[in-house]
Amino acid sequence: MKRPDIDEYFLKVAAVVAERSTCRRHHVGAVAVADKHILATGYNGAPAGAADCLELGCLRDEQGIPSGTRHEICRAIHAEQNVIIQAALHGVSIGGATVYCTHTPCVLCAKMLANGRIKRFVSFGSYNDDSFVDLFRDAGIEVDIKKKPPTQIKFLD
Repeated sequence: MKRPDIDEYFLKVAAVVAERSTCRRHHVGAVAVADKHILATGYNGAPAGAADCLELGCLRDEQGIPSGTRHEICRAIHAEQNVIIQAALHGVSIGGATVYCTHTPCVLCAKMLANGRIKRFVSFGSYNDDSFVDLFRDAGIEVDIKKKPPTQIKFLD
């Protein structure tokens, strides 16, 4: 049995985190990591204590808004935003960290991650907005797009 490399391992963790999403369009998970240790996790969904799209329906679907546009018409906070918020709530800096995420970021999240001074961003999925590429390049953030890790978890018998 082949042991997953560190990127595959943390991308799998991000995929498990995404299972908590309350978005009807995309389940997105993010994990901030430094020195092979998880600093914080985040998934996309409504603010804590607020009704979510699983309960109320998707505003964007109801209004026919395409993915990657009009972010303000959405109940959800993005996974990347939530990973930053969770780190801040617990007094943890993500400066120099790698963020593993199931999707590439929208430009708003990319700006926040750049200001959080992350060093590297790793993903296997694409979001319908690639304007993060120039921003990350200018900010010196390394981007690695990997293949989707296997969904099966391997155990020794």
